[in-house]
Amino acid sequence: MSGMAAAHGSVFLRRGAIALALLALACAGAVSAQAAGSTHRAKTGLPRLRHPITLEWVGDIALSTQRGLPPGGLAQALSPVKTLLRHADITAGNLEGTLSVGGTSKCGGIGGGDCFAFQAPPAVGSELKSLGFDLVNQANNHSLDYGVSGRRQTLAALRKANVAQTGLPGEITILHVNGERVAFLGFAPYPYDANLLNIPAAQALVRRARQEAPIVVVIIHAGAEGANQLHTPYGTQYYLGENRGNARAFAHAAIQAGASIVVGSGPHVIRGIERYGGRLIAYSLGNFVGYHTLGDEGVLSESAILRVTLGAGGHVISGRWIPIKLVEGLPRPDPSNASAKLVAQLSREDFPGDHFAVGPTGRF
Repeated sequence: MSGMAAAHGSVFLRRGAIALALLALACAGAVSAQAAGSTHRAKTGLPRLRHPITLEWVGDIALSTQRGLPPGGLAQALSPVKTLLRHADITAGNLEGTLSVGGTSKCGGIGGGDCFAFQAPPAVGSELKSLGFDLVNQANNHSLDYGVSGRRQTLAALRKANVAQTGLPGEITILHVNGERVAFLGFAPYPYDANLLNIPAAQALVRRARQEAPIVVVIIHAGAEGANQLHTPYGTQYYLGENRGNARAFAHAAIQAGASIVVGSGPHVIRGIERYGGRLIAYSLGNFVGYHTLGDEGVLSESAILRVTLGAGGHVISGRWIPIKLVEGLPRPDPSNASAKLVAQLSREDFPGDHFAVGPTGRF
């Protein structure tokens, strides 16, 4: 079940002054990925997987002290879905915002209009752990909502709670589970994260990760936002004048470089699931927690927990799209299976040549 990742470490590649400055924040708590034991390698010299690994991924998690936290705390508010988050070897999500106190918001206050800044107490790190989360992605447009101090406090809070993170420039995070090594890399279209706009550099990082682990999980935060962004487009997307990357091109390049699976967030709606090179790409899981922070009307309320078991070579052995609906910004099981039906439709329409056929109850 989730939480079985017994130890985690990070391997860092330093690229430029921004990477050096940000990586210094994380290095104090880093554990060498080589410290947890030997790696089994195939004749090709690459690590090989001996036992299947089950992963769970959810979309955006955004909390704000200023906007109001869920009554009773996050752990209590998410109790209806807690058991669903604990049926995997590793459970991960995208953490939008910071776990910090004080500092100056990028919006100069609560924010308004097109500016949103999210800050939750550092204690949320421990609540994420109690819910079953083993890792969160920090490569997104909200990780510096409260500046370098906010990010430093976030990393410290996660480290204290024993929740791994990934997404800093050049960062490879290795989790150890059932004697296997699983590498995580997070990318977003910003220079303060591992940069999704530099595809050759990203491919080099993925190749480096594949030398370290038989399973490489690439997380992307990409694409325009809003209820009209259900379809995965070709080409680069822009939002509010900002380059949000070419999600298809990036995901395909990551698979070509050795990624086992690509999972995403960012559009705040779900998107289809593509089969590319025999691997799975889930472009967006939509919102997962958005209490007073993210929209939850119509398709913005459709969400899921994606559970995938990977075998040798990173191929999908089994998968399940577990339908979730946000109610007042909080995830609840959805017996209507609405998001499963929607993702099945989007997968057929956007990837007619090769997609994972999601059944009416979410199994594929």
